[in-house]
Amino acid sequence: MQTFGVALAAGAADLLSNKAQAAPGPGDQLVPHGAAALADLTKRLSEAPRRRNFKTVPMILNNPDQWDHEALSEVLAYKPAAKQAWDNTEIGGPWLNVMRNSINAQVWSFRHQDFLVVSATHGSAQFALYDQEMWDKYSLAKLAGKGFETNTLIVERGAAKADPQNYEDPAGVFSPANSSIPALQKRGAVFMSCHNAIWEQASKLIEAGTNPDKLAVDALAAELTNHLIPGVVLIPGAVGTLPELQHAGFAYAR
Repeated sequence: MQTFGVALAAGAADLLSNKAQAAPGPGDQLVPHGAAALADLTKRLSEAPRRRNFKTVPMILNNPDQWDHEALSEVLAYKPAAKQAWDNTEIGGPWLNVMRNSINAQVWSFRHQDFLVVSATHGSAQFALYDQEMWDKYSLAKLAGKGFETNTLIVERGAAKADPQNYEDPAGVFSPANSSIPALQKRGAVFMSCHNAIWEQASKLIEAGTNPDKLAVDALAAELTNHLIPGVVLIPGAVGTLPELQHAGFAYAR
């Protein structure tokens, strides 16, 4: 049986950049035994800064300091050939489940232990990358649609506590019962947040009158950006970054 080990632990000390916020360390992540490149990337991403202290943001990002360019650069530089970029747009769609299925097949069927899956997240799927505080403040459940009274996709499932060595468990760590963003992050998946989607969603909230602090769009978009869930990589735009990922060898998937 192919066994799984805990990835190399890396401290997530706060970086001393005035705009930087370190991602959480990968100490509790599960990557395949022998996946040295994926474990190393996980460590590097945990140490790369995340910019989450914006007061305002422009509509079009034109400076690397406006997004998580260090983390994005680490992903683009990933060497193993087995890597896939998903174009995810629907929060209510099967996106997390198919990403999970892709990892399972690549790891156990094709023996690509270092397989990396990336989510270029935009559209309504972008709502899943905000913390519950933003969902509550801006009533995002009304925009997310049926079945999303809260952001359930960032809540760890009970199946996460199952034995990871039993990869065939139909209710286990690698099963549909554990399709969540934290579960995939623990396996090395990278979720990227689209700045363009953030800006457009901020505009729609203002148009709908869901703006309790009466913020301008550049300030509301900044607040949403500051409340992305841990580990997410902020990018200038999903559809604009996908060609960069493809150029770096990532297979496109939708």
